[in-house]
Amino acid sequence: MTKLRLSVLDQTPVGEDHTPDQALRASVDLARSAEGLGYTRYWVAEHHDSPGFASSAPEILAGTLLAHTSRMRIGTGGVLLPRYDPAKVAEVFGVLASLHPGRVDLGIGRAGGPARDFPQRLAGLRALLGEGGVVPHAPVPPQMWLLGAGRESARLAGLLGTEFAFGHFFSPTGGQEAFEDYRAQFRTSTGARPGGALAVRVVTADSAARAEELAQSLLLWRARKDLGEDGPLPSYETTRRHRWTGAELERAKVHRTALVSGAPEQVAAVLTALAGSHGVDELIINTLTCDPADRRRSYELLSEAFALQASEPHSAVPVAAASGPALQGQERSRPQVWSA
Repeated sequence: MTKLRLSVLDQTPVGEDHTPDQALRASVDLARSAEGLGYTRYWVAEHHDSPGFASSAPEILAGTLLAHTSRMRIGTGGVLLPRYDPAKVAEVFGVLASLHPGRVDLGIGRAGGPARDFPQRLAGLRALLGEGGVVPHAPVPPQMWLLGAGRESARLAGLLGTEFAFGHFFSPTGGQEAFEDYRAQFRTSTGARPGGALAVRVVTADSAARAEELAQSLLLWRARKDLGEDGPLPSYETTRRHRWTGAELERAKVHRTALVSGAPEQVAAVLTALAGSHGVDELIINTLTCDPADRRRSYELLSEAFALQASEPHSAVPVAAASGPALQGQERSRPQVWSA
């Protein structure tokens, strides 16, 4: 099998005792690190009204990350198309792709609103990104990906000839069938072959014991979220002191099946097997921890375990540190609103 490529899916997690602005800065810091570690692409997610995630405008965060990196592909995982006018999405990503040719991915999700006309909206967006579409038309258009966790999205991606990413962390079963449908339905006039990537939730650490501590924190957060208590990711100390309810334990057991955790060599073996069983050569790694340092370390260890090829350092403008009190010693200023 071809050597596996690893990429990042960043949901910009907000940890306990951290703030959303710190989480956003941590994403910029992680993207710069991931480029140096040899990751192929870096996607930012879209979430709304969730205290545990800070990325509600992925196109803005993606633009910032493009400006702070130089080689890695940057994109969205994904823009929730039912919320937006396809023409506006095409214009935004036309600008990004014009400024950063050959580096922009446009990952599309179908959540966020009525999905009855989603296939038509997606086809329209694809046409708008092509010749004769919106202005600016980028010399190298963004690469379009359809994100999904079922066979319907896989078939649609095949029929439209887009790339397809399957969310294993949403649905740990069914991915093999989805990729079979995607490849069987794939149609394109360019002669391109069907690609595809598997998005997997992963946490690793310098020891299996530490990885399990981080996994327990993630599982507690996910169980609480299922039960209507949506909040930041709990710290290890909070998780260690927590008395789990029966309902929380039940939900954690369900989500454990979609989480790959352990020491780096254990995780690498499981991920390699998952890629093989799904017939993909790229894994998009999603890691959620309370502390950004633990998340960064997890990606560093995976890079080492898979012997990723590190890139040359870039000369991007540094950003403020992501850890510690937000803007410590500086006055917090509010954005000014002007009206005509």
